[in-house]
Amino acid sequence: MPTVGVKRDLLFKALGRTYTDEEFDELCFEFGLELDEITSEKEIISREQGDSKASGASDIILYKIDVPANRYDLLCLEGLVRGLQVFKNKLEAPRYRRVSPISGEPQKLIITKATAAVRPHAVAAVLRNITFTQERYDSFIELQEKLHQNICRKRSLVAIGTHDLDTISGPFTYTAKPPGDICFKPLNQTKEYTATQLMSLYKTDSHLRHYLHIIEDKPVYPVIYDSNGIVLSMPPIINGDHSKISLKTKNVFIECTATDVTKAKIVLDMMVTMFSEYCSQPFTKEKLTSEFINRKVGINESTEKIAQLLTRMCLRSQATGVGDEIEVEIPPTRSDVIHACDIMEDAAIAYGFNNITRTTPRTYTVANQFPLNKLTELLRQDLAAAGFTEALNFALCSQEDIADKLGKKISETKAAHISNPKTAEFQVARTTLLPGLLKTIAANRKMPLPLKLFEISDVVLKDETKDVGASNSRRFCAVYYNKSPGFEVIHGLLDRTMQLLEVQPACGEGYHIQAADDSTFFPGRCAEIFVRGKSVGRLGVLHPDVINRFELTMPCSALEMDIEPFL
Repeated sequence: MPTVGVKRDLLFKALGRTYTDEEFDELCFEFGLELDEITSEKEIISREQGDSKASGASDIILYKIDVPANRYDLLCLEGLVRGLQVFKNKLEAPRYRRVSPISGEPQKLIITKATAAVRPHAVAAVLRNITFTQERYDSFIELQEKLHQNICRKRSLVAIGTHDLDTISGPFTYTAKPPGDICFKPLNQTKEYTATQLMSLYKTDSHLRHYLHIIEDKPVYPVIYDSNGIVLSMPPIINGDHSKISLKTKNVFIECTATDVTKAKIVLDMMVTMFSEYCSQPFTKEKLTSEFINRKVGINESTEKIAQLLTRMCLRSQATGVGDEIEVEIPPTRSDVIHACDIMEDAAIAYGFNNITRTTPRTYTVANQFPLNKLTELLRQDLAAAGFTEALNFALCSQEDIADKLGKKISETKAAHISNPKTAEFQVARTTLLPGLLKTIAANRKMPLPLKLFEISDVVLKDETKDVGASNSRRFCAVYYNKSPGFEVIHGLLDRTMQLLEVQPACGEGYHIQAADDSTFFPGRCAEIFVRGKSVGRLGVLHPDVINRFELTMPCSALEMDIEPFL
């Protein structure tokens, strides 16, 4: 959950009253939030006393409030205060509307086809006649950063640019050019740089270096120009210094470039609605019945009462007069409302969860353990009783672990790749449990021999039949590491496992093993396991090259099989 830090005194001033810490904690709970922490920090102040200046430091109290991840309208002081005031019936739910400029000519942002290769979408709006104080300005900048880290997914989906409209002139053009063709003076710099030079400059910047990977490998970089050829920004990296906003800024041009146009519209709505009574998007409306809310929440209130509850949550509502139907206006600040259940949830919050009467469910249900997990737990106990120690390894690994080290090609592994791995050790989701166990042995080579390990966990395989393109498979893997290969030990463990699974050693309806070739295993010392005529895994003595690649020096036998067919 995102955490919003607000100055207590500033918050209470905006709310029009003071609260004790306990009272404000209770208010947050009622509104569906959580007061996570109360801290203090030093604030440097300066003041004039006669003809001299005195400076000092004062303690300010900060409230750190956890807000739901989908409530982007609560990520700043303005939205938080507005929501609480409406909730406490001290403010009428705002109704946003789009207005035209006095000149009658709206600003235009022209998007060229060249942007399709890197960042195809852009939306923009103008906030006119804004009066910034230092607190409002700080909140404005902080909201951008909160949105960047939250819905914008660290600028990969959406990047926000804000500019002083009085320093530039439209129409504006959003295009893409080779990095060597883009040249401008970036924010807070003293000279011009090409885009290529900027990428080198910011590689050591503690803040901006985290965003370079988004475009640095692209043949063209996105850029926004005004009608005079002045660069406004090179999203998602940096704005131009020419159009930077300040406390004196009166008209703000906001542009959002994106790979997801829906997210871009949500972000733009948040920026303009939090700092203006105007909105770039009209309302949407949804209708539902009071019977639906009463049934889902477990209360019994009138249609008019439920409409009042929803209005307290900034969802203007009224009874239509047609049965128990309620018409609900969804403002652009509430992008989290996408279904009638979202409206029902707000009604429950406004009613008060603690005020809902406890009732016994009409349907009597008894929870059962998921069959696959139950089987897994039973096997774990008996495998441990057989003298093997359980290991638990990471679900992610390097490409080398599941391919090169096992004598296989990565293209043959059906591996699900991580698009932006943080380290070389976490590049793909594992397709086999064997590398993890071998690395565990390598980390425990000083332990007395033999080392007998097992793991029962999921692997991830590409699967075109699934809507997510991959599926999990529960596997059982065991290894025996000693001065001799110990194939008979692993074979015995297989027989014991089959005995536990009540599968008899026989062809057809039972299980049997059959010689097989596998580059991971020593030639002639590998067998494939068949259960009821279906291959479920393999066992054998590992190839010496595989052992060496995992920095081991002793022979090793291994068994790996799928346990889902036994359900």
